[in-house]
Amino acid sequence: MDNKTLNAEIRTDFRKSGSKKVRKSGKIPAVVYGHNDPVHISVDEREFSQKFDTISENTIITLNVGKDTYSVLVKNFQDDILTSKIQHIDFFEIERGKTLRTHIPVHIEGTAKGTREGGILEVLLHELEVECLPKDIPETIVVNVAALESGDSIHVADIQAPEGVKILNHSDQAVVAVTVVKQAAASSEEEVEDEAEEA
Repeated sequence: MDNKTLNAEIRTDFRKSGSKKVRKSGKIPAVVYGHNDPVHISVDEREFSQKFDTISENTIITLNVGKDTYSVLVKNFQDDILTSKIQHIDFFEIERGKTLRTHIPVHIEGTAKGTREGGILEVLLHELEVECLPKDIPETIVVNVAALESGDSIHVADIQAPEGVKILNHSDQAVVAVTVVKQAAASSEEEVEDEAEEA
């Protein structure tokens, strides 16, 4: 489980114009949701980008807001399509010792046997929803695909969750699969031939 520290300041102007001023000053408007009233804050854009190469829900952040400290997860964020700059962040305050729900990235390990036979490995679920205590949040959930042959797949039910972690996705959901390219190509050729005959 990753754990990082981030500094923040209280934000008193919640209007759109106020958010624009915050962004122009090099900061990101944000809100801390949790067990009390929402806390409107801003975080330094440069500090955030330096500490977070990728944004995910598996990192506990110690958020320092003046004299107050919050343990939070990033639950949502908005970014600008053109500039890729973060426009707003929703933090969720966690309580140590109480279970929470969050999403964990899937990490693929190994090379599937089926890919050596012309198959293609498809990752169908890039993250899994889990329930656990804050202390048990895993950085990733590892899925080893080395034994997969063409036509094989791994479902949620096949994954061994880390100790203290419960996967909430439906057990029948496929996480990864090795598709048979030759069959797909053959099907396409047959369709073309059928269309030619009909013409």
